[in-house]
Amino acid sequence: MEHLQIAAKDDTLKVDFNAETGVLMLEGESYPENPIDFFAPLNNWIEQYIQEVNGPLTLDTTIDYLNTSSSKCMLDLLEALDNYYESGGKATVNWYYEEDNEDMEETGEELCEDLEIPYKLIPM
Repeated sequence: MEHLQIAAKDDTLKVDFNAETGVLMLEGESYPENPIDFFAPLNNWIEQYIQEVNGPLTLDTTIDYLNTSSSKCMLDLLEALDNYYESGGKATVNWYYEEDNEDMEETGEELCEDLEIPYKLIPM
């Protein structure tokens, strides 16, 4: 299975999904005009990974900003990981945020609080 790498743009996240390690890295800001188009390949990659590799997954996020539409897409991605976890897969979320960025700390908490997947909010 191929790695998924997408370079950051002004309005989209840097993506590095490593099929060998199962580490999914998202970094930067997300406020694209159509976030569904941006997040679709990420969700497809996770689905393919679960079907083909079925190994542990760790989502490491260092996100500075998500607009409302991107937050919904991020929730969909987290729910896919949560479904995998609930079905017996090994998965976890590490939500890194700048210590003085209370908005992103709260966003991480709000997105993860209703999920079963283990998560950590980690100030930097």
